[in-house]
Amino acid sequence: MTGHPDDFAEVYNDNLSASSGSLRSTTLANKVTSILSASYADPELRDALWMVDQRKMHNTPETRRNLRLEIQKEVIECNGGIVKDFGNVKEQLERIGSTISNLNKCCENMRVQVVAARQENAPVLEEAKTLLRQREDLKNRKSLLDAFNEHFVISDEEVTALTTATGVPDERFFSVLTRVKRVHSDCQVLLGDENQRLGLELMEQVSKYLNVGYQKLYRWLQQEFKNFNLDNPQIGSLIRRALRTLAERPALFHSCLDIFAEARERVLSEGFYSSLTGSSNNLDQDSTAKPIEFYAHDSLRYVGDMLAWVHSAAVSEREALEGLFVAEGEDIARGIQAGRQMDLWSALDSENFDGKRVLSDLANRNFLGVARVLRQRVEQAIQNQEDAILLYKIGNLVGFYQATFEKLLGRDSSIMETLSSLEKSALQHFQTIMADFVASIQADVTQPPRDLKVPNFLEETLSQLKELIKSYESSMSPTLSPNEGFQPVLNQTLVPVLENCETLAKKLDEPARSIFLSNCYLGSKSTIQPYHFSQAQTARLATSLESSISNLQEYQHAFFLHTSGLHSLLEALASLPDTRESSLTIRNHPRFQSSSLTEASQTLDDFLPSALMDATDNLRLLSDAKLAREITAEGADRFCKDFEFVESKVVEVDELMDRKMAQNEEDGTNAEEKVDGQDDIFVPLRSLFPRTSGEIRVLLS
Repeated sequence: MTGHPDDFAEVYNDNLSASSGSLRSTTLANKVTSILSASYADPELRDALWMVDQRKMHNTPETRRNLRLEIQKEVIECNGGIVKDFGNVKEQLERIGSTISNLNKCCENMRVQVVAARQENAPVLEEAKTLLRQREDLKNRKSLLDAFNEHFVISDEEVTALTTATGVPDERFFSVLTRVKRVHSDCQVLLGDENQRLGLELMEQVSKYLNVGYQKLYRWLQQEFKNFNLDNPQIGSLIRRALRTLAERPALFHSCLDIFAEARERVLSEGFYSSLTGSSNNLDQDSTAKPIEFYAHDSLRYVGDMLAWVHSAAVSEREALEGLFVAEGEDIARGIQAGRQMDLWSALDSENFDGKRVLSDLANRNFLGVARVLRQRVEQAIQNQEDAILLYKIGNLVGFYQATFEKLLGRDSSIMETLSSLEKSALQHFQTIMADFVASIQADVTQPPRDLKVPNFLEETLSQLKELIKSYESSMSPTLSPNEGFQPVLNQTLVPVLENCETLAKKLDEPARSIFLSNCYLGSKSTIQPYHFSQAQTARLATSLESSISNLQEYQHAFFLHTSGLHSLLEALASLPDTRESSLTIRNHPRFQSSSLTEASQTLDDFLPSALMDATDNLRLLSDAKLAREITAEGADRFCKDFEFVESKVVEVDELMDRKMAQNEEDGTNAEEKVDGQDDIFVPLRSLFPRTSGEIRVLLS
């Protein structure tokens, strides 16, 4: 090619311009494509855009240039803060490690010191035990030495202080008596010597002094007990010491106790009678005290006030006697044992002295009179009471105090025997009244209520039972298990009344019978179910209720079957064996003929719209509407299962007939000929009985 140079330059410039324009358009297209192809659903990209948006930046070249630097600067600062925080954590961990190391060293040092101290002290402790044994040995030897060094001669002044008939035993009397007893004991040692004359003479004389001294002490105690302020029996230190000393003569000691018990019984009986009536021969009696018989308006308060008085008196009595027979019991026991060793006949009685037992026996004897009066008054209150609930409350109150007095006076005390008898009497009278109530029900009530609700006599019984339960809860005895304690009450109140309801129910037909019984069981169960001590009876009620509910479910099931007309189809199917050959003969059964099956289908269609409402109306007298719905639902569910069975048989017959007709066609048999001896043209049973189980469940749900 040839041409002018200017032409070549012009062509080159044109090509260069075209190439430059094409390059710019290609770069722009790549950027646009890159932007459009970016996925803005990426979380990192969205977070980056959100951070840029939070900075409120303007899209300028300078901002775009500094954006990366600012972000990197913030990342570096953040990382620096984290490194600094980790440095602080490292320093703290190092300090903690150092502290733990120091503690371990300290514990190790302490363990070493404890082991060393234990090893050092072991010989010292062993030596201390040896010294204690030696000390006891030396003490015994010293006692023997002191006995030999004692002076056996008693001065005239000491004899006078011991044997004078008048005067109150004082410190001088007890010191002399102690010395004489010691001399008498020393005489036993002298009798072991070859020369026994001195020992025999001294023992005879000392025994005479001792007998006179004990007689003086006995007469003084006898007089003190008779004139003692028994309304506030605080045993003084002198009387406690005299009794401890007199315990060395068991016969005199028990005689003093008998006198004390007689006086105490008399005063307690008078005090109890005065608290009842307000009259007393005691001039020190508080005239402002209100007599129990005048201010106790009902039997329960009357009995409660009497038992409260006896309990208060028993507590005071026991506190007064504890200072004597418990605090001083060991000294008295040693004295009685010493006296038995000196008296041959008393030594035959080997029973040891028990301060607590003597206290209980003496307190029991002191309350014999009170127990007699209490028995008379409470039995009179029980016999005059005709309210069963009040009688049961009295019995529970007595039972509560019985548990209290058992801890206070012992199980074998007279008060315990009295309270046990009174509790039995109250509960027996309660049983008699409840038996009369049940007998009156059986005589007066001969028909159940027309509305089948809980009868009035059962409502009255349940109301009484609530009061009895409250009373039992407030005074439950810890010695009886809950079921054993309250079950007899249920057997006497609720059980016979429910049996009477069951007798009345026998006069009704279903479903009235089961509805009536269910209402009775539900009312009874709701009354006793919240209480743990009636679990056994609640379980029996639940069993009876389940039986009634089962009867109602069967009734509802039968109602659905008979009202819907399905019962006749089930009977027809039940009469045939469950085989393939028998299934082919179902069409021959009268119940499955076209007219009969069409009639059954029409009956079912007429029944379904109001079926659930009609079934629920059967149980409208049941007190628990929720339970009535559950029973109806169970009956409907059983009906649906029966329908599914009939439906499956209908479908099975149609399928068998279809296969038989198809086989006849293959064999060349005329399809319109008789099929199994039938003259009619084959009509599927499903077309005559079109309802499905799904439709039934929807309509009965």
